[in-house]
Order: sequence, then C-alpha cells, then structure tokens
Amino acid sequence: MTDIKREIERKYESDAGVLPDLTGAGGVAAVLDRGVADLDAVYYDTADERLAAAGVTLRRRTGGSDAGWHLKFPVAPGVRDEIHAPLSDTVPTALAALVRSRVRRHDLLPLVRIRSRRTLSHLVGADGTLLAEAGVDEVRAERLNGDGRTARWTEIEVELADGGDPAFLDTVEKRLRKAGVRPSPSSSKLARALAATAGPDRRPEPSGEQAPVTAGDHVLAYLRAQRDALVALDPAVRRGVPDSVHRMRVATRRLRSTLRTYRKVLDRSATDPLREELRRLGGELGLERDQEVLAERLAADLDALPGTLVTGPVHDRLHTWSRARRSGLRGRLVAVLDSRRHLELLDALDALLAAPPLRPAAAGRPAKVLTKAVRKEHKKLSALLEQALALPPGPDRDLALHEARKQAKAVRYTAEAAVPALGAPAAGLVKTLKALQDLLGRHQDSVMARRALRDLADQAHAEGENAFTYGVLHGREEQRAAAYEAELPALWKAAVTEHTASRLI
Repeated sequence: MTDIKREIERKYESDAGVLPDLTGAGGVAAVLDRGVADLDAVYYDTADERLAAAGVTLRRRTGGSDAGWHLKFPVAPGVRDEIHAPLSDTVPTALAALVRSRVRRHDLLPLVRIRSRRTLSHLVGADGTLLAEAGVDEVRAERLNGDGRTARWTEIEVELADGGDPAFLDTVEKRLRKAGVRPSPSSSKLARALAATAGPDRRPEPSGEQAPVTAGDHVLAYLRAQRDALVALDPAVRRGVPDSVHRMRVATRRLRSTLRTYRKVLDRSATDPLREELRRLGGELGLERDQEVLAERLAADLDALPGTLVTGPVHDRLHTWSRARRSGLRGRLVAVLDSRRHLELLDALDALLAAPPLRPAAAGRPAKVLTKAVRKEHKKLSALLEQALALPPGPDRDLALHEARKQAKAVRYTAEAAVPALGAPAAGLVKTLKALQDLLGRHQDSVMARRALRDLADQAHAEGENAFTYGVLHGREEQRAAAYEAELPALWKAAVTEHTASRLI
C-alpha cells in the first residue's frame, strides 16, 4: 500500500547553521524543541539520472518518524506530491510503475547516500496548532557510483503543516532573511548532492531551451511540450487522478495532429509511423474517458427529470450498464502504459526530437511557413462544415459534423504551435476554434447519448421493463442537438469574419 501527501516546504542556507528565533512570525506563539533525529537515505535513479533531470526523487530512508520509501513529484516551486511505501529491501513495485515513463527499460540504481542529523522544531500557534516544522540539517552526501565523492553542508528546512496556508511561509521567510538566512539555490538535497559530488567529466546542465528562431524550431518546441506532458501525466493516470486521462489524451492528439499538419516541416516518412502509434494510444485513452463522460451525462439528465417521468428501474439499469462497460478499462490502460510497444513509442518521440527529420521549409521564416499551414487546415475545416450544414438533420449530418469537429481540433493545434511566432491573431483563432470545438463536442456527446439510450431501451424492453423514460431522455437529446446545430452557422460566420480581417486565414 502507498499513501500520498502534498509537501510544501522551503530550503535555506545559513552561515551560523542555527534556526533564528521565529516567535511572533505569522502567528507563531512558540517554537518547540522536538529533539534530534539521524536520517539515512539512499536515492535511486538511472545511471544517466533521468529522474533527477525531471525533478523526481526516489529514496529509501531510515530514521525519523517516516521511515520507508518516498517518491516525490514536483508540482510547483517548493511544492511536491510525496508518495510513501513501507520499508523494504528493493524498490516497491508500485513506485517503480509510477516512474516507468521516465525510467523505461533502464535499471534503478542507488546513486547517492545522504545522511542528515536533523534538529527539529515545531512552530505552533497560540492554541497549540502546528503551523510548520523547521529543521536544521547537518548533511553528508556520498556518491555511490564512480569514485565515491563526498560533500557536506548545513541547511534549514521549513515545511508547512498539512492544510496550512502557504502565505505563512512568506512571513517566516521575511523573518529568516532579516536574520541573514538565504534561500537555497538547490531545489532539493539530492540536486545539491548530485552537483557537489559530480566527477570532473560531468557535462554542465543546459541553461534552458533556446528561443525558437525558424519555423522548425517553433514546431519542435510545441512537440517537445506535448511529449513532456505525455511522460509527466503517466503517474497521474496510473493513480487515477481526476482529468489525467483526458489531459494525456489531449497531449496525444496534439502530437499526432502536429505531425500531420506540419508535413512541410518534418519528413512524413519518419513521422507517419509515430502518428499511427499515437492514434492507437489515443484510442486506448478514449475508451475509459468517453465512457466516463457518457455515463455522467446520462446520470445527470436522469436526475434532472421529474419523478413522474421516471418509470421502472432506470437508475439501476444505468448504473449496471456503466459499471459493465467500464469494468477492466483501468487495468487495460495501465497494461498499455507498461507495454513494450508504449515504451518504444516514448523512445521514438525522444529520438525524433533529438534528431528531427527536417525538410527545407523548417529553415523558413516562421510567419510564412506557420501561417500557410494554418490556412491550409482552416480551408479543410471550412469545406467540411459547409458540407455538413448542407445535409438534412440525421445520421449523415451527425457524422459530417463529427468529422468537422476533428478537423477543428487539427486547426486549433496547428494555430497553438504558431502562437509564439504569430502572436495575437493565432491566439485569437485558438480561442475561436475552442468555442467551435466545444459546440461540436456537445453535439457529438448528444449523438453518443442517443445511441446509448436506444441500446438501454432495447435492453429494458427485452427484460419486460417500461422503456418510456429512455424515450423521454432521447427526445430531450434530440432537442439539444437541434439547438446546437442552429447555433453553429452564426458562430462560424462570425469567426470567419473576425479572422479574415486579421489576415491569418
């Protein structure tokens, strides 16, 4: 079993190596001595330090009140999600799975040992409530591979109590700064230890991504951001964090769409196989997400009906139907993320970004190349919408509007990649396309809901139940869809007028 907590802390350096008096800072009524603890932690990573590069730490620690395995993911500066597992001799399977998207097929090795003598204090309010823990750590770090280099330093760590207001740490920091205490330049003990014990042949860390110059630079920057999202969201998907599946699916779509729409920038002979793998991954991600959205929609619509319109065991049937359709989907998705095929996809994306198969247009001026790509995709969208709106209401129009929705996403992602180069016109188009995409999405949700309601009605009828309520819900969905379709022409006309004036389309 594992448990998770949100860790909000700040680290400092002090020449004196002691905790200044914090009484009175931010409501601190007393600083209570909690004694000294000896902590011994071994940090695990791949030989090329993949976890450390992403700000992720995995350690086995003894001593103190929370001995065990700790896995920490960065959330924001000074904020990390910390996942605990019981003490064991090897990396727990559950924690190893959470770092698989970064580790891939590489071994997790003990890289650094950090031993700390911590003098712990509790900062408490007037009523005795714990506000924060403050520790003065005398640190000894040892590199476990290579030549065993060592380093020593002293640091002060202030960690907010569970449920505390982060603004409290600002007040404490002001007091610490007045006492000559400085914020630590390192985000964690591990980061400092790795830097301090690195060998002479260690390459310096890059100072950051270079600002994009060419059209190819802009496309690659966008692809890199989506690749990073795909990798970073993996642990959240495995943990069932709300909306994580949806966000991973969007990153997958953005990657796939960009590789298609910017074929003048990247050689399709290299990108088409990746697009196919991304299509497959998006399909797997969509199984659970689509069913979740559909079930929530039907349940909400049913709850909104007056009791007089609900006949038969509709709630029970809907619950059973939803549970049966979602059964096993989570395990199936995790199996996909663990598969060799998926890890090879991540490796292939890394390889593409490390040595991109650039075409001549990649060296061109961003304004010219990116605008041309946006216009091309927008022209396709215009044709699809015109065709759809010319059809009479019914299944053919539903299908045509669904194809237009997919193309609207393609134009949006093409414009998103162009925003850093094209500025406000591209950003405005992205906003417009999101509104269009949302409207078409609601229409498609209605199509899927009506399909599900017909299936549920058939099942109820076969079991001798009254199917009246399913018909009521179906009729309401038809009315919704008609309203969406009526809204579409005006929305699209206004969008074309606005962005033609900007000369982007």
